[in-house]
Amino acid sequence: MNRDEILTSLRERILAFAALRVSRDRAEDLAQEVLTVLYEKYARVTELTELVPLAFQILRFKMLDAHRKSFRRGEYNQESIEDLPLADPGDDPARELERKQTVERLVQAMSQLGERCRELFKWKLEGKRFPEIQKLMGQNSINTIYTWDIRCRKQLLSLMGGSWE
Repeated sequence: MNRDEILTSLRERILAFAALRVSRDRAEDLAQEVLTVLYEKYARVTELTELVPLAFQILRFKMLDAHRKSFRRGEYNQESIEDLPLADPGDDPARELERKQTVERLVQAMSQLGERCRELFKWKLEGKRFPEIQKLMGQNSINTIYTWDIRCRKQLLSLMGGSWE
C-alpha cells in the first residue's frame, strides 16, 4: 500500500471519529486539515502504524483548538438560528378584531361625554399633569380636577358597558 492509499483510508477513519464529536461539515473540515498537516509536515512518515496514532493526535489537537476558539468567541453555547421560533409578525386576527372593537366603543363613549370630560381626557392624553390642567381649566383647587377626573372615568366606564375589556 502506498502513502496516498493509506491517507485515503485514514481519512475515512478520521472522518468517522470526528463526526461522532462534531457536526458532519466540521468533521470533514477537520479531516481535511489533518491530512494537510500529514502531507505537508510529516511526509517522511509512511508506515500505517505510525500514521494512525499521529493522525489521531493531530485530530485531537485540532478539535481542542476549535473548541477553545468557539468558546472564546462565545459560540460554544449558542443556539442554532434554525432552532429559534420565528418572530410573530403581529397579533392574531381575533386579538386584532377585539382591539378594533374596543377602540370603536371607546370613541363612541367619548363622543357621549360632556365637553369638560373630553377636554380633561384630551389634556391627559397630551401628557399634561393635573396642576397644568388645573390652570387650563381655570380652577382654584386641584382637588376639583381630581374629582372631575374620577367622575369622568366612571362615566366613560359606564358608557363602555362597565368594562374596559
